[in-house]
Amino acid sequence: MNTLISGFNTEVKDVLTNALEKRNHTLYVKEPSDELLSFLDEKNITLIFLTDNLDKTLNFSRQVRAKKEGRRFTIYSVINKNDMDQLYKLLDADVDQYILESLFDEQRLDIRIEFAERQARNKQGQFLIEQKLRVSEARVRAILSTTVDAIITIDERGHILSFNQAAEKLFLFQASDVIGKNVSMLMPQPYKREHDGYINNYHNTGERKIIGIGREVTGQRKDGTLFPMYLAVSEVNANDEKFFTGIVRDITEQRRLEHEVLRISEHERRRIGQDLHDGLGQMLTGITLINKSIASTLKDQDHKLATESEEITKLIREADEYARNLSRTLIPVELESNGLKAAIRRMADNAEKLFNIKCTLVDFLDISFDDPTSLSHLYRIIQEATSNAVKHGNASNVIIKMEVDKDKLVLSIEDDGTGFPSDWDQGKGLGVRIMQFRSNLIGANLRILESDLGGAAIIITLLTVGSSYKIIN
Repeated sequence: MNTLISGFNTEVKDVLTNALEKRNHTLYVKEPSDELLSFLDEKNITLIFLTDNLDKTLNFSRQVRAKKEGRRFTIYSVINKNDMDQLYKLLDADVDQYILESLFDEQRLDIRIEFAERQARNKQGQFLIEQKLRVSEARVRAILSTTVDAIITIDERGHILSFNQAAEKLFLFQASDVIGKNVSMLMPQPYKREHDGYINNYHNTGERKIIGIGREVTGQRKDGTLFPMYLAVSEVNANDEKFFTGIVRDITEQRRLEHEVLRISEHERRRIGQDLHDGLGQMLTGITLINKSIASTLKDQDHKLATESEEITKLIREADEYARNLSRTLIPVELESNGLKAAIRRMADNAEKLFNIKCTLVDFLDISFDDPTSLSHLYRIIQEATSNAVKHGNASNVIIKMEVDKDKLVLSIEDDGTGFPSDWDQGKGLGVRIMQFRSNLIGANLRILESDLGGAAIIITLLTVGSSYKIIN
């Protein structure tokens, strides 16, 4: 162990030198000075003995403690029995321990030195641990401050513990504005109001709604604007404390690009539907009329092909009707002319005819969007959910219901079929992915649950605040 003896009492120096050399210390004996401070680091001193309590000696102790890493040194001071009233000076100089009468008792002094060695080793070990922690914390802070994703940590009660620079830029809050406050301040209603309930439910049941599962949600900035974001939450347990880390990514631009792709797709769908209606449909109608005339002439002539000609007319008429139905599926005319409610009503009627099921509308209202394509997306979601209920769930009863309150509009499509398998989210089918995709584009949240009817329930939630829709009636 590297040890320093410093002070002006020669007798004490000799005694300490003799005792420490017996214990194989690497020993340095020097009088207090400003230059001695740099010597401590140069020789990697860990243990210091002061021979007296003179002002210059004790001032040296204060200077040691004032160093950047001054707490790592263990300092012992020798004090005379007659100077006991000077103990307050040792306290003021931040000395760890003092040696009194044991100085001239070799055995007792040896024990005191052993205690000093242990204390010095403990301090040095603690210092190294703290140093590593500081380096680790600095590294983590550097990573958090430079990452492009917003990173937020909260405690078990939902209070924000950390808020990196990317989060400040994304949410327009300074870290000092949000630290210690509930993370629900970054959410719009009704999620803000429901957030604590989600946390309590997790603590009580262990059921994970989002922890360990990335999902797309809606965030709210300081100025009240809403934006789509991808959120991944992980749970961390440290020192018997649980906290949660959320990584947030703004996906506004991604949504814009996806919306443009789907807009082009919808345009192509409409073009194909229009071609079927105006092109193929009219051609088939013309062919039907021509063939009908031929069939009538052949019948008047009692020709043997008259029956076949009439059969051809019937088949062409059926092909014409099929093309027009397909065209109406691609272009829901009622959606533009009469609104969503009429379009869904017609879709439900067609579903009952085609699939031989009962399809009921409950409290369905007409709504409109600032962007007309959003209405098409909502129509397609309902259409796909109804189709899935029959094709994959073997449902015989489908209920399409709308619920409205001041915070949100909830649209549900429930059926009495077989529902989704328990691991449906491990391998989502194309239909489910498209429904999720469309719901994201209109700013809605889509969930798949079990229905009270026994089958599946597709729940689409649209927030009132920040949404671009309005209720017509």
